[in-house]
Amino acid sequence: MPVHMTIDELKSAARTLRKFLAESGAAQLTHAQSLEAVAHTAGFRDWNSCSAALLAPRPLAAVPILRVYDEVATRNFYCDYLGFEVDFEHRFAADLPLYMRVTRGGVHLDLSQHHGDGTPGAAVWLPTVDIAAFHRELRRRDHLVTLRPGIDRSAPGGPTVELLDPFQNALRFCELDD
Repeated sequence: MPVHMTIDELKSAARTLRKFLAESGAAQLTHAQSLEAVAHTAGFRDWNSCSAALLAPRPLAAVPILRVYDEVATRNFYCDYLGFEVDFEHRFAADLPLYMRVTRGGVHLDLSQHHGDGTPGAAVWLPTVDIAAFHRELRRRDHLVTLRPGIDRSAPGGPTVELLDPFQNALRFCELDD
């Protein structure tokens, strides 16, 4: 199971778990026991396996840059509709184009208003764990434009939900075939 947290973040989660259980009177855990519980939750057999996996060298990860034009439409689509969170925003000055990174489930997308960053009409393939749950989530959300995406079960690679953002970039959320 891929974990998109650092060791420090998992240790913090273990401290939070320990404190919560103690304050609620449910259990008194040692720090080592809370680390083991967090490791199991992350899909590892124990804390040593978890920390070894997180410290192992990782392959380079590409972050696509998608061209966007309208900040309000960008936030509405990527954050409000798709559920991405803003990692950072940058402008060289208040009246200059926006560059921001959004993240969801360990997937990063850079969205840029800068001329030359990305090409309108790009396609990005996004691996997704449970496409049916993702599809239900989208169907529950309101959006300025009523989008009613379906699941293409004949797409190469696995079941896919494809959406066009307001700038004609194609986002292909795909659950891998086993």
